[in-house]
Amino acid sequence: MMTRPIVVAGTDTDVGKTVFAAALAGALKAHYWKPVQAGFDPHEGRMEGDADRAARLGGIPAERIVPEMHRLQTPCSPHRAAEIDGAAIDPDSLTIPQVDGPLVIEMAGGLMVPLTREVTFLDVIARWQVPTVLVARTALGTINHSLLSMEALRRRDVPLIGVAFMGEANEDSERTICEMGHARRLGRIDRLDPLDAGTLAAAFGAGFSLEDFR
Repeated sequence: MMTRPIVVAGTDTDVGKTVFAAALAGALKAHYWKPVQAGFDPHEGRMEGDADRAARLGGIPAERIVPEMHRLQTPCSPHRAAEIDGAAIDPDSLTIPQVDGPLVIEMAGGLMVPLTREVTFLDVIARWQVPTVLVARTALGTINHSLLSMEALRRRDVPLIGVAFMGEANEDSERTICEMGHARRLGRIDRLDPLDAGTLAAAFGAGFSLEDFR
């Protein structure tokens, strides 16, 4: 039984981190935690945060959803969202919660997204030293973004489990990233239509091996 936490980080925003994190947490029967959520404003119709979406797509029961430490309304980088919302983020307060069993931690945006004007998400991940999955898209530009992200993680001695790809198959880009980055290709989830708990679980089961995450 895997009990360690796993960080799910991305090469950029909107690469599919929430979808992958939901699938992984569902498959591992893990808890899910997104420490900082920006862009949740019921007055603007943004009612579903990433934790809500992960719970729905991963079939994760409410008792395995760990509440965010910071839920910000403005949909932009957390450092600026906090400033606009009149909130304060203390990066030192971001400590991994103790849960019974495995924990999937989804970070926001890319690795170098600022939490404050002095601290990035990568700084927090480096302090935690938790095994990390890098989620990358398969579209144009992914080689550069992925290799830079892997180099940044390794410079901070963050253990990299491997790369999870999201999107249509691009065999050469996926192989190039993993060969040049000396990283394991964990698998890929194609675009799903419909995207729901059933189709996502099936796609994860077909494309990934749980042994890679234990």
